[in-house]
Amino acid sequence: MDLNKYFKGLEGDVNMEIKIKYLEGANELVVNPKGNCIDLYAYEDVFVPYMSYGMINLGFAIQLPEGYIMKIYPRSSTFKTWGIIQTNHCGIVDETYCGDNDIVHMPVQCTMAKVCEKIMVNNKKMTCMGTWIRKGDAICQMEIVKAMDIPAFNKVESLGNSDRGSSS
Repeated sequence: MDLNKYFKGLEGDVNMEIKIKYLEGANELVVNPKGNCIDLYAYEDVFVPYMSYGMINLGFAIQLPEGYIMKIYPRSSTFKTWGIIQTNHCGIVDETYCGDNDIVHMPVQCTMAKVCEKIMVNNKKMTCMGTWIRKGDAICQMEIVKAMDIPAFNKVESLGNSDRGSSS
């Protein structure tokens, strides 16, 4: 697919080749020419109890080009649909997280229960509120961007500027 026809006017090479290893049965990633991010999908069914934490397996490992990072964000409909928030708000994957078993995940917390489930806890049936994320759900999205240049910090006694003011 020639992506240049969809991304006219962008600087740089839009045909960047990225190695990706999918877990068996995982949804393959597709570049949507009408969007700026790429949808990521749940690899398996996951139940996240209300006010509890879960890791959503996204079903792939990736080797980013040198000097690039991947940012993972929730989709705009993620909270409304599943009642979860991404606990790190923006996941960052750098080029060193590139082994076959470095599977990309989305850490989440359920803050608005969507269902009531009967579960077994210590051989007792209990009712638990929470949410289901189902295999194949488009749960989050990613963008691949250049990593920042590595800064050199220069310790000084004064910055020599007037204060703007702070809200703290």
